[in-house]
Amino acid sequence: MRNLSLALILAFAAQTSWAQQRSSPKKNKSAQAFETVFERSLGQESPTYLEMMDYYRTLSAAYPGVMKLVELGESDANYPLHALMLSLEGDFDRDQWEAKGSLVVLINNGIHPGEPDGIDASMMLVRDAAMGRQKLPANTVLVVIPCFNIGGMLQRSPYHRVDQEGPREFGARGNSQNLDLNRDFMKADAAETRSLIRAIEWVNPLVLIDNHVSNGADYQHVMTLLSTQSEKLGGAMGRLLREELEPEAYRRMKDAGFPMVPYVNHWGTTPEKGWDAYLEGPRYLSGYGAVRNIYSFVPETHMLKPFADRVRATYALNVALIETFAKHREAAAEAVEAQRKAEAAAVRLPVAWTIDTTQVNRVPFLGYQRGTKPSEVSGQPRLFYDRSKPFSMDVAYRDVAVANQWADIPEAYIIPRGWTEAWSRLTAHGISYRELTRDTTLRVEVTYIEGYKASPQPYEGHFTLRDIKTRRDTLEVKFLAGDYLVPANQSHRRYLAEALEADAPDGLLAWGFFNAVLQQKEGFSGYAFEDTAAKLLRERPALRAALEAKKASDADFAGDGDAQLNWLFKQTEYYELRHRRYPVYKLF
Repeated sequence: MRNLSLALILAFAAQTSWAQQRSSPKKNKSAQAFETVFERSLGQESPTYLEMMDYYRTLSAAYPGVMKLVELGESDANYPLHALMLSLEGDFDRDQWEAKGSLVVLINNGIHPGEPDGIDASMMLVRDAAMGRQKLPANTVLVVIPCFNIGGMLQRSPYHRVDQEGPREFGARGNSQNLDLNRDFMKADAAETRSLIRAIEWVNPLVLIDNHVSNGADYQHVMTLLSTQSEKLGGAMGRLLREELEPEAYRRMKDAGFPMVPYVNHWGTTPEKGWDAYLEGPRYLSGYGAVRNIYSFVPETHMLKPFADRVRATYALNVALIETFAKHREAAAEAVEAQRKAEAAAVRLPVAWTIDTTQVNRVPFLGYQRGTKPSEVSGQPRLFYDRSKPFSMDVAYRDVAVANQWADIPEAYIIPRGWTEAWSRLTAHGISYRELTRDTTLRVEVTYIEGYKASPQPYEGHFTLRDIKTRRDTLEVKFLAGDYLVPANQSHRRYLAEALEADAPDGLLAWGFFNAVLQQKEGFSGYAFEDTAAKLLRERPALRAALEAKKASDADFAGDGDAQLNWLFKQTEYYELRHRRYPVYKLF
């Protein structure tokens, strides 16, 4: 396989912009000075974190008119998160971008540092653009995250991703807290996640590219692509993505020698039987991009292909997406503005999605014939893909997403001040709010948590909740001075719905930030409450009637005195108001 990789990298050097021969001695000297670890190793190695950052510092110092290396904020690894800004016009300020109508593209690399293809492709792309060897469309601004998961990149090993075809060493999936950062964008546990969220707010990109490497079934495609579902983007954005942007990106990749297929999301079968599109919720960077009205893409090269080919394909797809959006930048920007206006006026917004499996598209797929043979480990039949038997066929691809859960959007949300962990996540996303200046009683919608399932094992640092069942009521509630009032009419309107809706699958309640309300704090002593309960039944005929009716309908309850006392307690004013009452209130 190493000889094959060498042949491929040499063939690549003959045809791609970053490896072309330069026409002048000066350019040749510059190119040699900024040769990457990937190029020096003939596609066998990827840089260490320090090598990568030294490269970006040296490169940006050599091209100060078109490049700027900036710190975005902290990371859990105790190294600052950086971005390399590239503008051939020297525009490094958002006001300049907006005044010119520039195409702003945010490229993220190394969210999983064991998947380093984008790290190497971006190093070469920004260099080639600065040197003029890769032509960028006019008024294009690239904001490149060299490596997002710095802690993971520092944990180099040849063993993190078993069976991946290179490079020789690479980083680990988990960050310095052992978090998968591509599950962190709603809960924002990692410092680097909070830094990137602030950067997204500042950059306001039209396009977000998050470079990855995939595993799974074997097939001929070097590159697959996960695009945020057009229905989740909504309106004009979704239509433009489905009808113009995606088809053009696929055509450009085919012309570049990398026929693409949508991300191969199959489970328990093989890809020739077709698959559903992957629904990436807002915990993922690309899903979070959709919440922020950003066209978001996840290039996924295939780990069983040589590293050199994967880097080449990543480079090509990043260029293809940049050129596609440059061609359609006006229409794409207008669609974003239209969608933001529509969401600002919406009284209901979707917070959960499913795939409509009745709507089936067909996509061209280049696969390998599957087969079985005896396992050398167990002796049982095992799956294998026969690379000597390639095939081409159209496969079923179900990619139409439909909303299956909606949130009624209030005028404002009210959150009591004490929920500091949850509140810190909201402020990390840049929400606008004000504090109540005095104790105030307001009529609000109250949500009660009637049922849920808790994860038996921690997931990304949290014991999460799922299958949350709720009941809603409208009550007079007293709020205190200092409690937070969050207007829904702000640019983060859709994020607020997905974060604060009680039964949203990626909401703060689902992530466990409000679990304390699920525990009852106040109780009673049975022998003492017996007398109080008897007095209540004498004074409240309706309560006695309700108790008798429940006893008549439930034999177990009728024979359990403790259960009857507990039921009576919960029907009275002695039962604590906050138990299972979700501490996010809606003011309509």
